[in-house]
Formats: sequence, structure tokens, C-alpha cells
Amino acid sequence: MNADVDAVLVDTRGMRCPWPALRLARAVRGGAVLTHYILLSDDPNAGTEIAALAAANGWRLAREAGRYDLWT
Repeated sequence: MNADVDAVLVDTRGMRCPWPALRLARAVRGGAVLTHYILLSDDPNAGTEIAALAAANGWRLAREAGRYDLWT
């Protein structure tokens, strides 16, 4: 399966924490279970907050420079 097919894109470039985590959490709350989310962020602190958010909710997270792939 191509990881980008049927994914929800959350683009938070230009936003600073806590906005990337808040935008991602809102997208996941409004989405379906077993959905793939792609978060784009240029905030250097977003990785720490996104990892904590994923761990707290039991989400699977893959990280790439400026891009975070999340599966719920």
C-alpha cells in the first residue's frame, strides 16, 4: 500500500507549538479510526510534542525531516 493514498494531510508549516499538535489532534478527533495522517511542520519543537501526543493516544508514528506520518 502506498502510504500517501487516502491520507489526511495536516499542513502546519509556519505555525509554532503548540499549534501543530493541536491541529493534528483536531484532525484525528474528526477523522475515522485506522486513518493515516501526514503532518507537515517546520517547527523544530513539533517532533517532541507530536511524539508525546502519539504515545499518549496509542498512535503509531513515523518521523521524517519536517514530516510526521501517523496511523490511528
